[in-house]
Amino acid sequence: MALPHEERQYTYADYLTWPEDERIEIIDGVPYMQVTPSPEHQLISGELFRQFANYLQGKSCKVYHAPFSVRLTRGDEKKDEDIKKVLEPDITIVCDQSKIDKKGCNGTPDLIIEIISPSSIKHDRVTKFNQYAKAGVIEYWIVEPEAKLTSVFLLQSDGRYGRLEIYTEDEKITVSIFPDLIVDLSTVFPGQ
Repeated sequence: MALPHEERQYTYADYLTWPEDERIEIIDGVPYMQVTPSPEHQLISGELFRQFANYLQGKSCKVYHAPFSVRLTRGDEKKDEDIKKVLEPDITIVCDQSKIDKKGCNGTPDLIIEIISPSSIKHDRVTKFNQYAKAGVIEYWIVEPEAKLTSVFLLQSDGRYGRLEIYTEDEKITVSIFPDLIVDLSTVFPGQ
């Protein structure tokens, strides 16, 4: 949900001044408030994180869970005041550890997972979807707790996400950036 704001562009410098206990993202200079995750959301996030973390143990790629800020930079932003895209994905995987600093990720992650809530559907499926594709996120997952579905999008050579693959609650996903990792959705959704 976009926050009411005066007609100005907000930046990462503004983000750093906001209370740490508020989850706010900035997309193209516009701030968006994020809702507090539900217990179901947390269980799903925790199980996905566990499967990725177990697989990535001892490897150069690392997995991070929210709250974790991702500055989607083009590389030419020299100051915090130049950065106008700051997101907090539910799960972020980064293979180039030079992008990680004390504030989070400065650059494009390799894989992002968003777990949608009723208030974030449009934001995750349209706004963030387009931002992640433009930034070059290789793999983007949208997890729908109510429908118990996971949509997986892979970045194509034209810089757009190709045909989506949809997985149900009892299926397994072979992760494209880690072909030997299979995520078992039967343990991801509560009540399974």
